[in-house]
Amino acid sequence: MIREDLLVYARGEGELDLLLENCMLVNVLSGTVHRASVAVKNGVIVGLEGFTKAKKVINLEGRYIAPGLIDSHVHLESSMVSVSQFARAVVPRGTTTVVTDCHEIANVLGTRGIKYILSESRLVPLDVFVMLPSCVPATNLETSGAIIGVTELEEMMHEPGVIGLGEVMNYPGVINGLPDVLSKIALFEGKPVDGHAPGLRGRELSTYILAGPDSDHECTDPDEACEKIKKGMYVFLREGTGARNLADLVPAVLSGDPSRFCLCTDDRHPADLMERGHVDSIVRDAIALGISPVTAIQLATVNAAERFGLSDRGAIAPGRIADIIVLDDLEAMEISMVFKAGTLVGAAYEPVFDVEAESAIHESTFNVADIEKSKLDVFPKGSSARVIRLVEGQIMTDIELLPVESSRKDLFYDTERDVLKVVVFERHKGTGNVGVGLVRGFGLERGALASSVAHDSHNIIAVGASDEDILCAVRRVVELKGGQVVAVNGSCVAELPLPIAGLMSDMPVERVSEMQSACEKEAEAIGCAVEHPFMVMSFLALPVIPRLRITDMGLVDVDAFSHVPLFL
Repeated sequence: MIREDLLVYARGEGELDLLLENCMLVNVLSGTVHRASVAVKNGVIVGLEGFTKAKKVINLEGRYIAPGLIDSHVHLESSMVSVSQFARAVVPRGTTTVVTDCHEIANVLGTRGIKYILSESRLVPLDVFVMLPSCVPATNLETSGAIIGVTELEEMMHEPGVIGLGEVMNYPGVINGLPDVLSKIALFEGKPVDGHAPGLRGRELSTYILAGPDSDHECTDPDEACEKIKKGMYVFLREGTGARNLADLVPAVLSGDPSRFCLCTDDRHPADLMERGHVDSIVRDAIALGISPVTAIQLATVNAAERFGLSDRGAIAPGRIADIIVLDDLEAMEISMVFKAGTLVGAAYEPVFDVEAESAIHESTFNVADIEKSKLDVFPKGSSARVIRLVEGQIMTDIELLPVESSRKDLFYDTERDVLKVVVFERHKGTGNVGVGLVRGFGLERGALASSVAHDSHNIIAVGASDEDILCAVRRVVELKGGQVVAVNGSCVAELPLPIAGLMSDMPVERVSEMQSACEKEAEAIGCAVEHPFMVMSFLALPVIPRLRITDMGLVDVDAFSHVPLFL
């Protein structure tokens, strides 16, 4: 677009708003670093050289500048704070744009939840673009709180801030040509459609891509990533709280053209955001793993902008929005200042802006049938039992067969063999559904953990070493109108209330981080051997990630995409 009103400033004939002089520009368009003097008017970059005067002139004394960072795929709800508090955490870290898929809150509140996210995002110095959720519910293997079909997508797709269709998780449905799935994709022809295809290869992958999805954030090895790149997808290198794939995929980035790789967090908890950072931490890790600083920044800026058709950002160049980060150290990604559209919004990792939160949604979203011990009673009916086995550092799980001793009436609590009970209580429609299974890898010696964050339908999930503590923790989650709880000997010893749809808090991000850390410390005190146990537990209920999961309807073999009995 020709900005006639800015041409006079580009020619040097008007007073600029901001001039960043004497800086080294990380140019993600040319792949070089060069000296520049960046001129800004009305939030837009109008030139890179030959300017000396402005309302505000900052001499950066040779420090580096780079474009504001972009998170290519994030579920804001996983931060467990409101959008305004999320912005307070990530903007000072250099993130100026995020692309979010709101399918967490949509599974609870439908389109009302998406509108809440969009509305609050307009109050912060962070551009939030929404990919409308394609899978609400994710599958028919669980009970969700809402349904978003073609009609709802049509109503929402022209809302300001909506740019495409979120991760299409039902890849078997895509490959087999299910009309309901394909009709959703067809709505977004010519717009970005995010994929979700863990382990998909060969002819099935080609079929999936042909249907429309053109990105994936579920790759776990370089060969898979390279095949998806060769077939036209963008690959998002994910470093979340529970799933981290960057180190495994760096060889794929180094093996060829990196222009179709982007960075994303997917899901990060508040303590992780406060301690480790956001996209800046992924760039830092990428550099440490051998990717050049310029390339690492390209992955977090121009690549993402081009993937989503956001041509007004992603680089420091004439005509682009003045989203700029100032770096004291390029390789260490030490960010000293952050500018959003030419306005200082972050300094020394602290926000330089006030937030005005949208009215939060505080009514209870819980409709849980009686929480009774009888719901948890399951006795052996075969020679062996299917067990969900955690895979360290991944959200994928494995299937383990555990021999059943005929003399034991209940094998669900065997802490010596790290066998614990995992349960899911349906919480949206009062069905009384309770899925009961076994899990190994948590290491609990006593007590229980429970949470209303249980991807994607967000029923109540709990893992524990006794029925008493599981019931105690689940009941407290309901009393809180959502949250995370640690229970020991029939009493709650730590909790984090999440009253916004059972997913988010309206407390300051610092307080949420403290309470979450306290929950994790109490989990560790009762023997938990898993880092970020609530995040790991939340994904046990997601029936689109291989291999064995549990929902309110029972165990799910994801490879077969069907329910399976606990006992063989």
